[in-house]
Amino acid sequence: MLFDFAHDHDGERLSGVYGGDPSGGTAVVMHGAGTSSTERLHPLVREFVAHGCRGLAFDFSGHGESTGKVSELSLRRRFEQAVSVIDAYAGVDGPLVLVGFSMSGQTVADLVRHYGDRVAALGLCAPAVYTAEAWDVPFEYGNGRFSGIIRRPDSWREAPALQVLRAYEGRAVLAVPGTDAVIPSAVTEAVQDALAARAQYTRFDLPDAQHQLGIWFRDHGEDRREFVEAVLTGLDDRGWTATRAWVAKQLGHGRSVTDMRLLAGGWSSQMRRLTLDDGTALVQRAFVKPFFRHHGPALLTREANVLTLLAGQEGIPAPELVAVDATAEHCDHPTLLMSALPGRVRVDGEDLDRRLDLLAAQLARVHSVVPDERPRTYQAWTSPERVRTPDGPLWERAVDVIRRDPPPYEGCFLHRDFHPGNVLFTGDGPKLRITGVVDWVETSWGPADLDVAHCSTALALLHGPAYGLDFRERYEAHGGRDLADNPDHLYWRLLDALHYCPDAAKPAGPWRELGRDDLTSEVLAERLEAYVDGLLHRYR
Repeated sequence: MLFDFAHDHDGERLSGVYGGDPSGGTAVVMHGAGTSSTERLHPLVREFVAHGCRGLAFDFSGHGESTGKVSELSLRRRFEQAVSVIDAYAGVDGPLVLVGFSMSGQTVADLVRHYGDRVAALGLCAPAVYTAEAWDVPFEYGNGRFSGIIRRPDSWREAPALQVLRAYEGRAVLAVPGTDAVIPSAVTEAVQDALAARAQYTRFDLPDAQHQLGIWFRDHGEDRREFVEAVLTGLDDRGWTATRAWVAKQLGHGRSVTDMRLLAGGWSSQMRRLTLDDGTALVQRAFVKPFFRHHGPALLTREANVLTLLAGQEGIPAPELVAVDATAEHCDHPTLLMSALPGRVRVDGEDLDRRLDLLAAQLARVHSVVPDERPRTYQAWTSPERVRTPDGPLWERAVDVIRRDPPPYEGCFLHRDFHPGNVLFTGDGPKLRITGVVDWVETSWGPADLDVAHCSTALALLHGPAYGLDFRERYEAHGGRDLADNPDHLYWRLLDALHYCPDAAKPAGPWRELGRDDLTSEVLAERLEAYVDGLLHRYR
């Protein structure tokens, strides 16, 4: 049963409903903009109550039964009204579950920043996020300054809300309609990427729905129930109940995890360091992003097999396999558990020449591995038909180079994703050493040129085109395999470099987390162009 309330805030009266037991947490459900109101959300609030939560929803000023004018509302005032209602009807403690529709996606992010660890779960339904410039601007009547700001192309890309969601580590469910004429798909993908960075994330697709998901959930009881159950999954453990139980089982009787922390630098998966009661450490890899979750069974099975193979290889400091649940039969996501290696990822400029020599020598040792059974043949990550480059003759010449059959090659064992982000170092100066090579999910059989190409592109983006251009010579000087002649080698180098078009900044998120704030989109785009130009001049 839901009870009506009227809450006074800042000279206005906000109407709403609440019900249920607050001891199970409070689910705060917030409507979008326009003609939206709480009324259509009552069935969803009741669903949360039926699942043991207190349910709470209210009309922002100017909406539904609340007083005030929508034209005088702003994102800041929405946030302040939500805080006032939550503090009055959800108390000062106890877990919060925040559910926001459309514009309230921004409000949810503002509340996460405000309430911090008290927020145990999020449900974002076709959410919007906005540039900081818009936060304090009144909505007016749809043709004022606020509308001009949010309609500016790509104004949302630097939205502070995305950084808040990227830092959030609780449970998060993103409900996505099949057709959305309001929220650009790029916004949805950006929100998804942010949530998948740290949260226990699930995408909840509604193929037949349109933007107004409040109406959809009102009219479709089964979807409404499944959405609520998804949001509340493992609420006491911030969504990680199943994974934590599986890890505990792998440790054996009497062993326990005393500390868990997220490791920076991951892009395809979430990596966590688990400290055990005896002080030893393990690393847990979980595929959370939908694309990698879908391919998780193959990727993690391959990595488990490769780690088993490398356990007996001298000179390859790979982790030891502990356990794997590649299909997420027992875990919340496809998960692999392995030993923790000493050292850290280095993407700074100190000891750079020494580090590059160590990288080249390490890659040569990887290529010397002779497996009893060959891994799968390499897969190209782009093609002339798929690549999307900027306009201009430079890029046309580059794409023309890969408009041919792959050159013949003598195959070898490839890491396939060898770059500074997947190598651990300890020490400084003369004591600098490689202590770990990680992320073996893409291990393949193919030309050594392809691994050299991939590492070279990363070096060009991280440290400048010259470092990428010269990596071949370092590799050969440290005993690497014979590489292809110039025209064929150019094919492999450009096959990798063009994979980064049109967004050279896509892999830079983990690098920025490691302190490389200088790697802006503009810097990376310029470096990629200069690197491609350098390749064409050197090898054409």
